[in-house]
Amino acid sequence: MIALRPVLVPYTSQTLLTSHGKPTLMMKHSNEMSEKKLVYKNRRVGILVITTMAASFSSSINNIACGLDLRMVAPDQTIEEAKNGIQNHAKGLLQVKDLIELKAWREAQKELRKSSSLLKQDIYTIIQAKPGNERQNLRKLYFNLFNSVSKLDYAARDEDESKVLQCYDKIVLALNEILSEL
Repeated sequence: MIALRPVLVPYTSQTLLTSHGKPTLMMKHSNEMSEKKLVYKNRRVGILVITTMAASFSSSINNIACGLDLRMVAPDQTIEEAKNGIQNHAKGLLQVKDLIELKAWREAQKELRKSSSLLKQDIYTIIQAKPGNERQNLRKLYFNLFNSVSKLDYAARDEDESKVLQCYDKIVLALNEILSEL
């Protein structure tokens, strides 16, 4: 004798009969259908959450991007402030030589990244304020300078002293060249 008990299938108003907890063919089909409905419902909820997050994120992207400030120009920085900052940040960039001579590679990298990022921001602010016909040459010099900074950073990571000194010399030349143009 088979005992039958009612089972309520989620998302439907149907009641199915099972025998001793073993699902019937009809119930297996219904479970597959309800699982599909559940997946579709989860997708709808997921899409709703993602679109809500994207809408709120896009409204705040101008202020903060994932906790990092990705803007190249400081929002309240004037041209005069950028020109004053260039000298200090350039000196900071050139002081990396002391750390290189001590072979303090990690400290050299940290100081290089700090001073170069601030210098990069100042130079970019000044380049943006220049007339369009002067920008092309300044951007080329800007690219050469910070490309050399990146190469020095990689060389310091690899602790390659000869390449570090070679990159440092290129930085000094590029820095003098760009400062004379500004």
